[in-house]
Amino acid sequence: MESVKTRQPPPPDQIDPKVEALVNELIGRVADKWTMLVLEELEQRGTMRFTELSRALAGISQKMLTQTLRQMERDGMVTRTVHPVVPPHVDYALTELGRSLGAAFCGVWIWAEENLRRVEQARRDFDDARAAQR
Repeated sequence: MESVKTRQPPPPDQIDPKVEALVNELIGRVADKWTMLVLEELEQRGTMRFTELSRALAGISQKMLTQTLRQMERDGMVTRTVHPVVPPHVDYALTELGRSLGAAFCGVWIWAEENLRRVEQARRDFDDARAAQR
């Protein structure tokens, strides 16, 4: 099997429009910080209840967490298990698809760790050059 690092996208005239649409959709969704943070929490802690996720993700509203989890469930990234008890008990867990997406974006984290100083230096250089132009 070809690794992600060596595999190149097809030429523009050979791109499947459905694949392109999915990639654009997923990039937009995963670029959403809440999706990435939910992926990270569920990967690190395993199955979690809604209230546990809410506490772990400081700053997320109940509405935003509900929307994020629904979309992730629809995309097949999480499973939602409702336990028939009073009060209702709902668990969320990553699916294999969700774990694989998290692993795919792990490369971004590694890149950030490896290049943090270079990015910070580039930003300082840019800001200094802009300030000197004023």
